[in-house]
Amino acid sequence: MTELAVPATSLVVLVGVSGSGKSTFAREKFGAWETLSSDAFRGLVSNDENSQSATGDAFDALRYVAGTRLRNGLLTVIDATNVQPAARKSMVALAKEHDVLPVAIVLDVPERVAIERTEARDDRGFGAEVIRRQSTQLRRGLAGLRREGFRTVHILRDQAEIDEATIVRTRLLNDRTDDHGPFDVIGDVHGCRSELEALLERLGYDLQRDDRGRPIDAVHPEGRRALFLGDLVDRGPDTPGVLRLVMGMVGAGHAVAVAGNHEDKLARALRGDTVTVAHGLEVSLAQLAAETPEFRDEVQRFCRELVSHFVLDDGRLVVAHAGLPEQYHGRASGRVRAFALYGDVTGEKDEYGLPVRLDWARDYRGAATVLYGHTPVPRAEWVNNTMCLDTGCVFGGALTALRYPEKELVSVAAEQVWSEPARPFALAVDASAEREGDVLRIDDVLDTPIVETRTSGKIRLRPEFALGALETMSRWAVDPRRLLYLPPTMSPPAPSSRPGMLEHPDEAFAAYRKSGVTSLLAEEKHMGSRAVTLVTRDGARFGADPDWPGIVHTRTGRRFFPSADDETLFLSRLHDAVSRAGLWSELGTDWLLFDGEILPWSLKAGALIREQYAAVGAAASSALPAAVATLEQAAARGLDVASILDRTRRREADAALYTEAYGRYVRRTDGIDGVQLAPFQVLAGEGAVYAEREHAWHLALADRLVEADPVLIRATRCIAIDLDDPGSVDAAVAWWSALTDAGGEGMVVKPAAGLVRNERGLAQPGIKVRGREYLRIIYGPEYTEESNLERLRDRNVGHKRSMALREYALGLESLHRFVEHEPLWRVHEAVFAVLAMESEPVDPRL
Repeated sequence: MTELAVPATSLVVLVGVSGSGKSTFAREKFGAWETLSSDAFRGLVSNDENSQSATGDAFDALRYVAGTRLRNGLLTVIDATNVQPAARKSMVALAKEHDVLPVAIVLDVPERVAIERTEARDDRGFGAEVIRRQSTQLRRGLAGLRREGFRTVHILRDQAEIDEATIVRTRLLNDRTDDHGPFDVIGDVHGCRSELEALLERLGYDLQRDDRGRPIDAVHPEGRRALFLGDLVDRGPDTPGVLRLVMGMVGAGHAVAVAGNHEDKLARALRGDTVTVAHGLEVSLAQLAAETPEFRDEVQRFCRELVSHFVLDDGRLVVAHAGLPEQYHGRASGRVRAFALYGDVTGEKDEYGLPVRLDWARDYRGAATVLYGHTPVPRAEWVNNTMCLDTGCVFGGALTALRYPEKELVSVAAEQVWSEPARPFALAVDASAEREGDVLRIDDVLDTPIVETRTSGKIRLRPEFALGALETMSRWAVDPRRLLYLPPTMSPPAPSSRPGMLEHPDEAFAAYRKSGVTSLLAEEKHMGSRAVTLVTRDGARFGADPDWPGIVHTRTGRRFFPSADDETLFLSRLHDAVSRAGLWSELGTDWLLFDGEILPWSLKAGALIREQYAAVGAAASSALPAAVATLEQAAARGLDVASILDRTRRREADAALYTEAYGRYVRRTDGIDGVQLAPFQVLAGEGAVYAEREHAWHLALADRLVEADPVLIRATRCIAIDLDDPGSVDAAVAWWSALTDAGGEGMVVKPAAGLVRNERGLAQPGIKVRGREYLRIIYGPEYTEESNLERLRDRNVGHKRSMALREYALGLESLHRFVEHEPLWRVHEAVFAVLAMESEPVDPRL
C-alpha cells in the first residue's frame, strides 16, 4: 500500500493524460465535495462536458470555486489533465494566492492503457493522437514539477500503485490546535540570558544546570510551558547561553518557539550564505565563535527548523514573531513566513535607516488572540485582541511574558542597556500612545452576518435588520465603551385553553417539562421598565474619569434617565447600597452590572400612557356611560334593546377594568424620589460573569441590597417549583393567581440552575406568564370576550422563543468578551447583534 501525504489544507492537482483514471481516483480517494472536475465545469457552463470551446469559461468558474474553498480552509482537488506547464502554473499561482501548499499527484499510466480506455468510451470524440501528444507533454514536465512550485509530488506509475494508494492527510507544522497549554509566552530575549533566567524563576520554573553551572532546561512544577516569540539572539551579552537554555527546554518538551527574523538570518550565516552582518548579528557570531563546532551546528539546525507561527488551543491562540493577520493563520507560503518574521513593511526606510512598518494590529478583527514581538514597545498593551510582548529588554526596557490563558503579564527589568537602539527607545512611547485599537468601524457590525458564541455556536444575522440597529446605536445609544450588554427578549407561554384566560402557568411548566427542565424558580414580574445598570468605583475601566459613577440604559441601549443629575444620584445611592451589603469586597470587583426593572412604569412610559392608554380610557369612560344611559331610557320606553344594552354594559365594565389596570402602575415621582430598582440578576463584575449562576444566588444578593437601602431597592418575591411534585406545581399556580388578583403583572418562570443546556441546546432563560387583567392593557379592554380570546389564541410563539434564545446567547457572549478584556469591537459585535434581532418582525404584544 502506497501512502500519499497530503496537507489537510492544500490544493491537490491531479496530473495525467485523458484516460489515466483521474476521475475514478478522485472519487475513490477524496470526499464527494472536494474534487472539482474540469469536465463537470464544462457541463455547467455549456451543457456539454466534452465541449472544448467552453474550456476557457469552465476553468474561470473552476478557479473561482477553488479559490472560495481554499479561502475557507478546505482541501481542494483539481481533476483535469494538467499536462501543459501553463495549466499547472495557474494552479500553483492559485495556491500561492490563498497561501496553501500545492500538491501534484501524477497518474503516469502506460500510454496504451489510456488509449484503450478512451477509445472504449462513446462520449470521447478525440483519438489516440491526442493521448500521445498529452503523454509527450506529461513526460517533458515530470522532472520539473518541484521547480514549478509544487511542494509535494507523488508519481504513481502503474494501475496497481494507483489502486493501492491511500491519502494520508497531514497537519501543517504550524497546526498545534490540540495543544491547550497553559503557556508563558515570552517576548524578544535578544541574548539577555540573566533576565531570561530571572523571568523564568518569577514565572515559577525550576532551572536545571549542567556541571558547569550553565542553565540547560527549566521545568514548571504545574506543567506549564514557555512559548518563545523569536529573536532569542543578537545584540545581547549571552546569545549562546540563551540558546543553550531554550534549545534544552524545547528539546525536553518544556518550551515551544517560533522563528524570529534574527534566527532566520543567523541560520543562514552559520550555513555559510552571504548575509549582511549587522543589527547585532556580529555580536552573536563573535560569541558563537568561542563555542564548539558541534554546538554551532546544533544552533544552525535549531534556528533553521523553527516554524514561522503556531495556531494553538483550538485556534484561540496564534503566536508569530512579528504578528499575523487573520487570513494568514494556519496557512503556509513564503508570503506568510515573511509576514510572520518581518511584519507588514512598505519597503521604505525611516530616518534611522529602519524599515517602515504598517500597524497591522490596529485593523485586526480576528477571533484568535495573537501574541507577537519584533517591534519594541515600552509597555505591553492589548490592541484588538493582540499584544506585542517585546518590551525592549536589550535596550534597557524589560523582558515580558504573558500567562495564557490567564492573560496576566509578568516582567523583569533589564539589568542595563545592553545595546543602543537605532531609533531612540523613548519614541516608542509616543507611537504606542497613538494606537487606537478600540476604535469601532462600521464594517465591524455590517460585515458580520455570523456571530460565534460559546453557548450556542454560530448565530446568523439578517443583514436587512442591521441598518435599523446601526441607526439606533449610532444616534441614540450610550457611549459604546459603556454598553456591555443588552438583555434578551422574553417569550410568553403557549396560549391557554382555559375559559377567559390567554396565559396560564400550566403552559410554561409544560414547555420546561418538554425540554427536560423540572427544577424551576418563579419570580415576581415587576411592572416597570427594563434597565441595565452599571455602577463602578473606577471609571478608567470604561474609558472615563476614575470618579465616573456608571450608567443606566434601556434594553435598546438608550440612556434611561433624561437628567444626568438624577442618574448620578441614583447611581450614588446604589453604590452606597453595594458598599453596605459588602459586595465590592466579596466579589472582588470595582464594578457591577445589574439587570432589573426600574419602577414605576410611568417614569419611563409616561408619554405612552397619556397618548395611548389614557386616551382610550378617557374616550371609553366618556362615551360608554352615556350610551348605557340612553339605551336604558330606550328600554324603559319598551324598545327591544336588551341585547345591545347588555353588550354596552359589558364594554363599560371592561373599560373600567382597563383604566384600573394601567392606573395601578402610575405613580408620581420627583427626581429619584419614588424611584425604585428591582434587580433580579448580577450580570458581571471584574474577572467574572455571574449571569450563568443559579437564580437563588442572584436574589440572595438582591435581598442584601434591599436591606442596605429598602427605599431605593425593591425585593423580588419568588417561589421554587418542582415539576415532579404536583403539590409544588399547585402552590406555584396559586401563588401566581394571588399575585395577579392583587394587581401584579405576573411572574417569570426560569430554570432554577440559571444556564441550562440539554440535547437540543440552551433551555429558555425565562418564560413570562402575565395576569388576566394586566393583559387587558396589552390587548385592549374587551380582549376577554370569548370570541376575541379564540382569535388571540391563534398565535405562534416559536419565532419569539427562537429570538429569546439567540439574544440570550449573544448577551452572555458580550459579557464574557468584555470580562476577558477582548477589544471593544468584539464586545459590540454581540451587543449589536441583539439590537439587530430586535428589528425582526414579531408581534409586539407577545
